[in-house]
Amino acid sequence: MTAQLIIFAKEPRPGLVKTRLSPPLSPEAAAQLYHCFILDILDEMARVPEVSLAVAFSPETAQGFFRRLAPPGTILFPQEGADLGDRMARAFARSFAAGFGPVALRGSDVPDLPAAVVSEAQGVLAAGQAQVVLGPATDGGYHLVGLTEPQPALFRGPAWSSRTVLTDTLQLARQQGLRVHLLPPWPDIDTYDDLQTFLTRPRPAPHPGWRSREQAEKLLGQLQSNLGSKR
Repeated sequence: MTAQLIIFAKEPRPGLVKTRLSPPLSPEAAAQLYHCFILDILDEMARVPEVSLAVAFSPETAQGFFRRLAPPGTILFPQEGADLGDRMARAFARSFAAGFGPVALRGSDVPDLPAAVVSEAQGVLAAGQAQVVLGPATDGGYHLVGLTEPQPALFRGPAWSSRTVLTDTLQLARQQGLRVHLLPPWPDIDTYDDLQTFLTRPRPAPHPGWRSREQAEKLLGQLQSNLGSKR
């Protein structure tokens, strides 16, 4: 079977993405930054070898936007479900039902995650070394989850958007007797402090996340300039 990587992403509409960055960023600036996140992620994930790329998008009207951005051959489908866990479980079920496996799913809050990390996840799953792969994020959640077969129960228990998502998921995996492999932790970008930390990690072009870095530096520079002009 062919492995698949699903990217969960939203269309970058002001006021609907990266809302915890506003303020100090305007909703328009936050959407511009998230647009760069998407471009960086699509570019880097296209480098993962022997993997079918898919984008699970939101809202359901965003297919045209992602069709213009995604590499040729990328599978596109809308996110469906009552909450984040339900949406992820349904995305996994869809990919496995289509004959793909193993399947990994990553979010769009980590624009500089290298293709090598995703390759590690797929390799561990394909070799049967684990049934579940998780990539810890710095906020207590995870930036990537990979499975060898559907595991809907993993997505029913965690308190989504809390600092216990990873811990809750690990506990559920243990209860079901699943072998878990943890990837290297990777910082996500949700808040202004996260964004400032992101800029302390030198990643010039063409390293992963370079567009996001350039846009963040530009936006933060404008903020500092505006603050200076008001004094």
